[in-house]
Amino acid sequence: MEPVAPAQSTRNAEIPPSLAEATGLLALDTIGEGVGMVEAGGRLAWANATLRGCSPSLREHVLRVSGQAIHIFNTQWGGVNGGSGGMPRGKKFTVQDGERFFEVICSPVDESAAERFGIDAPRADAEEAAGPVRRVVSMVWDATSGKRLQGRIDAIDASGRELARIDNEAVSKLRPAERLKLLQDKIIGYSKELMQFDHFTIRLLDKRTRALEVVIAEGLPREALEIDLYARPEGNGISGYVAATGRSYICHDVEKDPRYVLGLTHSKSSLTVPLNLFGEIVGVYNIESETAGSFDDEDRQFAEIFARYVALALNILDLLVVERHSTSTTLTRGVASELQQPLDAILAEAEALRAETVADGGHCLARIDEHVAKVRRVLHDLESGPNRVLGEADDARDASPQDDRFTGKRVLVADDEPNIRRVVKEVLTRRGCEVQCAKDGYEACMLLEQGGNELDLVISDIKMPYRNGYEIYAAAQRARDGLPVLLMTGFGYDPHHSVVRASQDGLAGVLFKPFKVDAFLEEVAGAVAPASA
Repeated sequence: MEPVAPAQSTRNAEIPPSLAEATGLLALDTIGEGVGMVEAGGRLAWANATLRGCSPSLREHVLRVSGQAIHIFNTQWGGVNGGSGGMPRGKKFTVQDGERFFEVICSPVDESAAERFGIDAPRADAEEAAGPVRRVVSMVWDATSGKRLQGRIDAIDASGRELARIDNEAVSKLRPAERLKLLQDKIIGYSKELMQFDHFTIRLLDKRTRALEVVIAEGLPREALEIDLYARPEGNGISGYVAATGRSYICHDVEKDPRYVLGLTHSKSSLTVPLNLFGEIVGVYNIESETAGSFDDEDRQFAEIFARYVALALNILDLLVVERHSTSTTLTRGVASELQQPLDAILAEAEALRAETVADGGHCLARIDEHVAKVRRVLHDLESGPNRVLGEADDARDASPQDDRFTGKRVLVADDEPNIRRVVKEVLTRRGCEVQCAKDGYEACMLLEQGGNELDLVISDIKMPYRNGYEIYAAAQRARDGLPVLLMTGFGYDPHHSVVRASQDGLAGVLFKPFKVDAFLEEVAGAVAPASA
């Protein structure tokens, strides 16, 4: 396999032929790719230093695909086109040698050009001489890193598609908290398995306040998650910068980067990419590492691909919740409208019978009146939307004795809807609870700071002015570790994903408005039971 020098290898009159030949051979021997000339029958006529240094098994692969290329060229060019249409283009092959992958490009040799250079045609038997292409020049290079890179990108892409593929029919059977938990588990699983990130945070952007609120976190301390960050290029850490600019950010050394704020306890480097949804930045995906210089452009590329699917999945989940809310409201109003006429007809018939019946029959008609009135109250409650408690009127008429499960329990109720505050307070007070009320998140947090350690339960709406449900939950835990918290949400609407965030830390339960009084009382009883045990 020693180099075979051509008799004439240059047309440049300024360079002596012998020097040109030597220069060309030196160049071929110096390049990192393997280059060789393979004749029909799989004979290696010439090879440069790189190809000669390859493993025997790799050279065998090159000879094999070179023979395949000669056959393909003769079939396409000589057999099909009868030698017309010009020299066929090169063929690309991928071969695997052990755990490494190599690309091989085989280009046909123009025998007429070889003759002009004084290179004799290779000898071949009758079978090998079946076409005009008698030899190829084959170039081989290591494509392992590129192959693995593409494989990882394909795996991330496939997992991202699965992440964003939320089966409407299957998900509709789950409660909102279960839907969010399912999505959270998928994101955490794929982040660890494919992205190989063990410590990360997903923050979503509140469009109104520009705050970046933690939705899903893994492996980071609570104090790092409670830092208030906003989508601003300065003064709000790396996450604020990424959310404001839409540009990814690699922090190679946290101790030397002025943008970095508290994260992982022993963090040395971080990577933050935007959550991009159809060109709009909706949040950030932040990864922390305990080793300096852990992230490079390849990691950034992977994270950006994955983050796009995370943004899409969160958006689809929100759309499903909004759709459920809209559908429920429309359906309730439609049913109420349809029932209005038959209810009126029932009352009209009862009134007609009242005039004709005997006195004893009047009791039956009175009960009909009561049942119709109750149906109207239920329909009115449902039609009013989520800001109602079903069955409140019946509960108010019922002289319910005090319940030992609730007697003396101190409860804080936080909701920006006056009707909810009023009804919940009345229901609990009738059963012996001591109830405080807060009209917004700020007031709730103030009450928790002043006397939260004396409370037995906190009941809070998820979406309120100044603070969201998770912030109320966090304030309750600061006031007293383990203080039970029930969160309330209208039709499962959870814009800040407070349910998932609080569920990770031990949320007592979730109430989905409109809820019934008896279901509400059972949730409360379950939440305060450990304290009374």
